[in-house]
Amino acid sequence: MHRLFAAVLIAVSASFLPADLLGSGSNTVAAAEVVHYQCKEWKAKHIHDTKKIETIAGTLKKLGCEVKQEKHNGHVDLKYRCPKERSLPVKSHDEAVKWEKWLKEFGFKAYHTH
Repeated sequence: MHRLFAAVLIAVSASFLPADLLGSGSNTVAAAEVVHYQCKEWKAKHIHDTKKIETIAGTLKKLGCEVKQEKHNGHVDLKYRCPKERSLPVKSHDEAVKWEKWLKEFGFKAYHTH
């Protein structure tokens, strides 16, 4: 179940990152909506797949989160937090809803505005 969940999260996070987070060179996003998020306390995910760890850690870092990795017992504890509230401009309501859901599944306080 956790592996399926992680695979879905990776697919969702990679497919919905705005162009400026993916490093396309363009820093302008015509934002129809904005996702606001914060995670004051450290959270952790237990992940066994190295590729998933790097993808999720990279996404969290691009979102401005602090990220740590601790390897033990054949898996990695991916620890993260985002003590200051941040904003992510997105192009559509559907994208805002998907990001809000993804962030909440990772333990963030998240909401979006129009």
